[in-house]
Amino acid sequence: MRQRGFTLIEVLVALMVFGLIATAASQVGSQYLNSFERVRDLTLASWIAGNRMNEVRLQEAFPSVSENSDELEYAGRRWRVITEVSDTDEDSMRRVEVRVEAYRDRGEPVRLQSLSGFIRDPEQTL
Repeated sequence: MRQRGFTLIEVLVALMVFGLIATAASQVGSQYLNSFERVRDLTLASWIAGNRMNEVRLQEAFPSVSENSDELEYAGRRWRVITEVSDTDEDSMRRVEVRVEAYRDRGEPVRLQSLSGFIRDPEQTL
């Protein structure tokens, strides 16, 4: 009488195929999560840079040449925002550069976004 069932080799081959599929699925899932986190961080950094640029533009006084760095907490993360105001060849214009960095797990900031713009002195006419 013959018995029905799988041989040991068939079971081992099936386990090996399942293991390969599970490993590939795990890697794809990990890449998806990493890309999602990167897009999320870039989006948040872009919002922070845009907000800072608008804050500088909405100041009542024409900004002086300077560079400052602020830290803030936004969306559960720590961010460093560096605002640099520099001269241009035109006395009534200033160049503003905003750089946004996010702190990683080890405390090292990583630059994610940079935004540049120009501000005209409202007191001077063109």
